Amino acid sequence: MKEASRSHLVLIPSYNPGERVYETVQAARRVWNPVWVVVDASTDGTAEGLRRMAQADAGLRVIALPRNGGKGAAVLHGIELAQAAGFTHVLTMDSDGQHPPELIGEFMAASAAEPSCMVLGVPVFDASAPNLRVKGRRVSNWWANLETLWTGIGDSLFGFRVYPIMPLRDVMRKQLWMRRFDFDPEAVVRMCWSGVRPLNKPAPVRYFHPDEGGVSHFNYWRDNALLTWMHVRLILGFLLRLPVLAIRRLRTP
Repeated sequence: MKEASRSHLVLIPSYNPGERVYETVQAARRVWNPVWVVVDASTDGTAEGLRRMAQADAGLRVIALPRNGGKGAAVLHGIELAQAAGFTHVLTMDSDGQHPPELIGEFMAASAAEPSCMVLGVPVFDASAPNLRVKGRRVSNWWANLETLWTGIGDSLFGFRVYPIMPLRDVMRKQLWMRRFDFDPEAVVRMCWSGVRPLNKPAPVRYFHPDEGGVSHFNYWRDNALLTWMHVRLILGFLLRLPVLAIRRLRTP
């Protein structure tokens, strides 16, 4: 069994992911120790199944939340517990099998080499990716790079990434947003504002169809409205920070 890391943790927020969550968690555990799953009040029975897995695996911890608060809220709960346990970094990944567990070690090594940075996955799409979502993310990526004066965010929406815990926790505790679908893009923008440099690494992503066990909670109108409101407030924050960001950008080689 792989020796447990004392600094870097795999953190998997999970909400009604279906049966693929078990394969995802097992794959993560084969390459990393420890792995924590934060179950965001799932109602599909996977919390119970994950608890049974954890009973036979000391490297797996399952944290079940009593109320659904969204992905960002689940991550915040997880990183606060992780920081209290002495961890300094978390790799976040989705529970539905879209993200590549085989790259966990590579991303963790990149983080260990430059611990002050965040390591961002840049998705490499295959034919399974919905064309509307592939094109739509380009808009969010353009806005995120504008809001950070092109600091180098390779992809703002892809949730396979390594964060240093302390600056992420500080960013999240200072405001009430980024608790749901807006978590991933707002986190990278605000982390850049706080001086955390992004490192980008390619990572394949796979979308599973319902007949393959794929589960999606993405709602086109609701979640795009959430992203629109997010970019409105980020643009306002960007304008307030523009002089500082411009000076920092000019000083960056």
